[in-house]
Amino acid sequence: MAASSRHRPVSLTALSLIAFLVVMALWLLLSYGVGVSHVFLPPPHTVVMALVGMFNDGTLVGYTALSTWRVLVGWGLSVIVALPLGMLIATSPVARALVQPLTEFARYLPVVALVPLTLLYCGIGEEQKYAIIFLGTFFQLLLMVADSVGSVDRTLLNSAATLGAGRRQRYLRVLLPAALPSLLDDLRITVGWAWTYLVVAEMVAANAGLGYLVLKSQRFLATDAIFAGLIVIGLVGLVTDRLFQLITRLAVPWHEKLGDARG
Repeated sequence: MAASSRHRPVSLTALSLIAFLVVMALWLLLSYGVGVSHVFLPPPHTVVMALVGMFNDGTLVGYTALSTWRVLVGWGLSVIVALPLGMLIATSPVARALVQPLTEFARYLPVVALVPLTLLYCGIGEEQKYAIIFLGTFFQLLLMVADSVGSVDRTLLNSAATLGAGRRQRYLRVLLPAALPSLLDDLRITVGWAWTYLVVAEMVAANAGLGYLVLKSQRFLATDAIFAGLIVIGLVGLVTDRLFQLITRLAVPWHEKLGDARG
């Protein structure tokens, strides 16, 4: 058993590498072997050249930093509001009756359809980009937080109350730690959505950013630059996801997902 557990990470890493190599092989086959037009599928070397060119002229670093900042601000604002409000919805029937129906209605509104309103209310500055990312993540995160907190065993809260813990102590020392593993998963999922809505925000009334880069490249049929921008967005998102997984392991080392436990 110990030997199989020791070799399992190597096997999983090999499978991940194989999957990557298969995708690369298909890309090489379609772009070089089959002869698909480079307008539709640029060869890997042209995408690498586009990345190198954007790095050399400062576009890649500048646009990536700006887009990352927009994601952090818009998503961070949604976290600041959704966490306490979601906990309140999960623990208060009155708050649930007041907020949850409106939230369930709002989360089905397509954010793209709200772009004209954000332009009207916020103008074309940075606030409009933050608003799009906020609207795209807030309502979903709010319900996810409420569900995660509501799933905590009520026995824990009742036991804390029996021992004399006040409402604030039950929130901070019982409810929040018990729900923390699920809450971290909620944050990890919604920050991925934030990157999706970033592209929507930067495709309208923007003159910089990775989403703007993709849209500008589309106008000139620069498919290699489009692929380059998408790859950068994917890589930054992947790094963010791995950071959240690391934070989860450090913050809640006792928590194991079902897939990890089964191995």
